[in-house]
Amino acid sequence: MKFYTKQHKYYCGIDLHARSMYICISDQEGNILVHKDISTRVEYFLKVINPYREDIVVAVECIFSWYWLADLCAAENIPFVLGHALYMKAIHGGKAKNDKIDSAKINALLRGGMIPTAYVYPEKMRGTRDLLRRRNHIVRKRSELMVHVINTYSQYNLPEIGKRLDRKKNHEGVAERLNDPSAQKNIEIDLLMIEHYNSIISPLEWHIKKTAKSHDSRMYNLLISIPGVGPTLTLVILYEIHDINRFPRVQDFISYSRLVKCAKESGGKRLGTSGSKIGNAHLKWAFSEAAVLFIRCSEERKKYYEKLKRKHGRGKCLSVLAAKLGRAVYYMLKREKIFNEEKFLRH
Repeated sequence: MKFYTKQHKYYCGIDLHARSMYICISDQEGNILVHKDISTRVEYFLKVINPYREDIVVAVECIFSWYWLADLCAAENIPFVLGHALYMKAIHGGKAKNDKIDSAKINALLRGGMIPTAYVYPEKMRGTRDLLRRRNHIVRKRSELMVHVINTYSQYNLPEIGKRLDRKKNHEGVAERLNDPSAQKNIEIDLLMIEHYNSIISPLEWHIKKTAKSHDSRMYNLLISIPGVGPTLTLVILYEIHDINRFPRVQDFISYSRLVKCAKESGGKRLGTSGSKIGNAHLKWAFSEAAVLFIRCSEERKKYYEKLKRKHGRGKCLSVLAAKLGRAVYYMLKREKIFNEEKFLRH
């Protein structure tokens, strides 16, 4: 957990919403200078903070609508702090809660150097990262439809399809195997939706690859050297990390990627683990996928996987492999070296 500890003459805490924002501005002594609700319009915000522009810092909680305010502060050379929503217990754990109270709490945390910070992702790469996340969401929806077809076959005790349902040429005769007309219609709907998702996903992936070429190709070439990791998965990892130098240690990176469980201790006693929902869920998914793809098409990698299975058990070995790949990616990007499979399997 990182805190914003820089000192300023004025502090501005904002409880931000889509159409309104409650602003609380105070001085170093904690005297409230402005405390009011305004519309989320650029001219209104700049007018309110204008008397204090000489040395002011602005802080908001990390919710979906922070993009425009972060970009505005960057354009106006105003320090901006993004508070980590899951760490800000002073707001969510209070007895009373409303916009006025929340803005004052954000201001107090900021002024006291106790506001936990989240990463302000740069504007230039933000659109492509969000588009990659949207692509993954659509692919998951398509996968749900394919799983529904397979489960329906199991319900009627039919033999396995044995074909990839994400390809249109394999859809012929799939629905007709069922005798019930309603069940056939159910499968036909699934197959039509899969075809529709296919028509969206292919152009979307082409657009993402075309857009991503304007960014760091050197790091892309490093990541794609990992066996089994293709262009799309490489871009997901690249865009979710953005800059590996924001992680001082490898432990910080794998913790951010949700690849390790954090110990929960008190009074010398271990009480289990905590913080499983804190970190980047997209990196967790990417490294989990990379671990499965890594062990395909290579006897040496399969032997390494079996060795991990004997040591850690079936349920844990893929998680261990994903964490090892996360460590490897960290050092690859730090040292700017491609993936060394021989060294990876040896250690």
